Amino acid sequence: MVTVSVQLRRARESQKLDIYQVAEITKIKTDHIRALESGDFDVFSAPVYIRGFVRSYASMLKLDVVKVISDLDEELSQSEKFAEPPPLIPRSLGVFDFLTLWLSRLNWRISVGVAGLLLFLILAVAVIRSRTRTPTNPLKDLGPGLYQPPKERSDTLPLPATPQKK
Repeated sequence: MVTVSVQLRRARESQKLDIYQVAEITKIKTDHIRALESGDFDVFSAPVYIRGFVRSYASMLKLDVVKVISDLDEELSQSEKFAEPPPLIPRSLGVFDFLTLWLSRLNWRISVGVAGLLLFLILAVAVIRSRTRTPTNPLKDLGPGLYQPPKERSDTLPLPATPQKK
C-alpha cells in the first residue's frame, strides 16, 4: 500500500511543481508540506491540522480527496500519538478556571450598573452617618491630672502692658 505522503509527493512531482509553488498556491507553510511528504506527522499538534492540510494539498493536486483522507485516517490510527481522539471531558477545573468561567458568564452591562449602585449606596450611608454622629469630647474620659495644657498658649494674644506710674 502506498502511503499518503508518497501519493502527495508523486502527484506533485508528476505535475512538475516544487514545494514553494505548492506553498504559494495552498498557503501552507513549506515546513508543513515537507513534513506531509515525508510522513512526519509528529510536527503537527492535532490530527485535525493534518487532515485539513492533506485535504487542501490533495484537492490542489486534483487527487481523489475521499480516498486520500481514508488512507490518512488508516495511517493515523496506526500511530501512537494520533490513534485515539483527544478526550472530550476536560481536566478537572481549579479555582482560577472556575472563577474565570463564572466571570465570563456575567452580563457586564448589568453587573457594572449594580456595582455602581452599591458603591453609591455605601458612600451615601457613610456620609449620612458622619454628619449625624454627635461629636465626642476626647478629654471627657481622662481622669483628673492627666490632661495638661501646653505651657505656652499661642492661640491667645498677650495682654497689653500697663504703663507704670512714677
